[in-house]
Amino acid sequence: MAPKAPKWRDLADRFGQQIRNGDYKPGQQLPQIRELVEAGEGSKETVHRAYKALEAEGLVTMTRGHGTVVRPKSPLKRLGIARYDKAKWRDGDEVAFIADRVASGRTFSRNEQTQNVSRVKALAAVAEAHGLPEGADVYARARLVEEGTQPTHTLTSYYRPEHVEGTRIVDPTPGPAGRGEGFRVLYDAGYEIDHMREELFARVPTAEEAQLLQLSPGEWVVELHRTTYTADGTVVEFAVGVHAATRFAWSYDFKVPDSAATEGESK
Repeated sequence: MAPKAPKWRDLADRFGQQIRNGDYKPGQQLPQIRELVEAGEGSKETVHRAYKALEAEGLVTMTRGHGTVVRPKSPLKRLGIARYDKAKWRDGDEVAFIADRVASGRTFSRNEQTQNVSRVKALAAVAEAHGLPEGADVYARARLVEEGTQPTHTLTSYYRPEHVEGTRIVDPTPGPAGRGEGFRVLYDAGYEIDHMREELFARVPTAEEAQLLQLSPGEWVVELHRTTYTADGTVVEFAVGVHAATRFAWSYDFKVPDSAATEGESK
């Protein structure tokens, strides 16, 4: 027989289900802790712990003076393959973070992306991705992306100097690197992207990340490693992103491969 869940967990699960069912609307305040204590739902510690669990799950925010409030927005849809469609950035100006906003039915402004460009020494992961010795010079283009006033994620792209020297990528002006962003700059420089690999890691944030992304206590982040290649296998970008875990829903739509059929065709 499974052990009975603690009372705070039962309370958190009940409120969580009510939020998901729409019984509590976005922006609506949950009952005050003292009200639930007086109603016999448990001690102050029990109710507080239940609310903290809901906050860690991304369902509510707890702020002094405003109580516990249901988060006003559903997570952003973070597109997979579709966000990199060449027609978006080569032929238009729908850069990746804007493609996510469009797919999520959310408004956006180009100045919701800031950036800081610097020439740095490549750390191990960056050097390995680019096939460079550790400590070699690379350009780092660090961005912070916000939705309104709330940060959603950071993304730092690393480039070989010979690929981007003198281009808009190394221009420190805030916002995307001009029309079509970084991929369009690489394309215009003769480095058309062909394929990429993305790896995801869930982890506890550092204190600096928690402050920068305005994370709730206990909220995790998803770290993204993106390696971008040309058709001949040249790595033209290695990027590291740190995403607030509860602010994104990761979406992938792709054709299911059949390696057996492919092997048969090649014989």
